[in-house]
Amino acid sequence: MRSVTYSMSISLDGYIVGPDGGFDWSEPDEEVFRFATEEIREVGVHLLGRRLYETMLYWESADHDPALEASELVWAALWQALPKVVFSTTLATVQGSARLASGGLTEEIERLRAEPGSGSIAIGGATLAAEAAALGLIDEYRARIYPVLVGGGIPFFPQRERRVDLELVETRLFASKVVYVRYRVARSH
Repeated sequence: MRSVTYSMSISLDGYIVGPDGGFDWSEPDEEVFRFATEEIREVGVHLLGRRLYETMLYWESADHDPALEASELVWAALWQALPKVVFSTTLATVQGSARLASGGLTEEIERLRAEPGSGSIAIGGATLAAEAAALGLIDEYRARIYPVLVGGGIPFFPQRERRVDLELVETRLFASKVVYVRYRVARSH
């Protein structure tokens, strides 16, 4: 069965964007960018909320940007080809290999898990991930932790009153002092 993963860059104090909405502190260096590129290769479909979808729209045509480096062109090609499902109540259409969700989050994930195919089901965006976490749909949390305290903003981890036990799967320290952690949700048998 395909696993559902939630992967984002976060500040040490747990935010994906700061109080001003900025996330310039999370711009990856070449090593972290290569790692994120390898991570996206393992994704079979990406679920996005509207805000993240709009942020990532740049990559739908980024291959036309003459200023891009070779590694960024690789990322753009992977992103453009990746099937995406966008959850939005305000968008009428989406671009590229994206489609608007036709059902609720649980229904979409159940359908995607039942379909043949490889690669994980990645969730992007804090609001969508919070909904998936509240429903118990996330199998793995993956965080690239940047050595910065932003003091507030949108948290990576949803605020809820439910305990979730995790099992450490992997850690990695990059030269830039970014720390990658990957945890699997511990399921009771």
